[in-house]
Amino acid sequence: MRRITISEPSVKSLFLSLQFNGVELSTGTGFIVQSSKGRLLVTNRHVVTGRDNITGELLSRKTAGTPTEIAIWHNRKGQLGNWVKLIEPLFHGDKPLWYEHPRLGVHADIVALALTQVDNIDFYPYDINLVPRIQLMSSDIVSVVGFPYGMSTGGRLAIWATGFIASERELDYPSFLIDCRTREGQSGSPVIAHRNGGAVAMVGGGVAISPGVMTDFIGVYSGRINKDSDIGIVWKASILQELVASVES
Repeated sequence: MRRITISEPSVKSLFLSLQFNGVELSTGTGFIVQSSKGRLLVTNRHVVTGRDNITGELLSRKTAGTPTEIAIWHNRKGQLGNWVKLIEPLFHGDKPLWYEHPRLGVHADIVALALTQVDNIDFYPYDINLVPRIQLMSSDIVSVVGFPYGMSTGGRLAIWATGFIASERELDYPSFLIDCRTREGQSGSPVIAHRNGGAVAMVGGGVAISPGVMTDFIGVYSGRINKDSDIGIVWKASILQELVASVES
């Protein structure tokens, strides 16, 4: 029997359905990080609020609804290639259950939600505290791994959209830009630098000849600057690190 190799990021991205009392309003993407308080689902703030994070406008104009719960397709324990759909509430009464950035608050389009259902699931978290190894400059290749238009492949394996860094990442801003053909449903996707071996430019100078895969997590995708552009916004890994640290404190 032919052996099938699956890239780990395809499994790490999780399909999300945002619902109002069981009725789907929209879809999105999330992923898991580990904290001292337990496992956290990371996605965009606009995904869980159902509103544009800048204007506050409703995103589901057909229903005029905002999410009350989130359905997550987790990897079923011990059965790679099978998924289990679990529901997490987004509110306790009127209080949101997600965590926002401690300094930027509502202005940062990323949130973390503590998971209450963790049984019979295999988790594949991103280690957001790893020091990046791959040197990344403007025009370098990066990938957004998520679910455009709610689509997936091979069950609930994520789809890769690949583009280029479009702004200077080293500037002191919480986000940077990429040029990538992304669409609705990819909001909340991890953005990674993924190299399948060969010569790789490394942080600090020099080139490494890698015999295997190298993957660096670099941020969280949160949508295009407008519907007519392929320029998208990525919140830096450092901003997510600060968010997770605030959850742990």
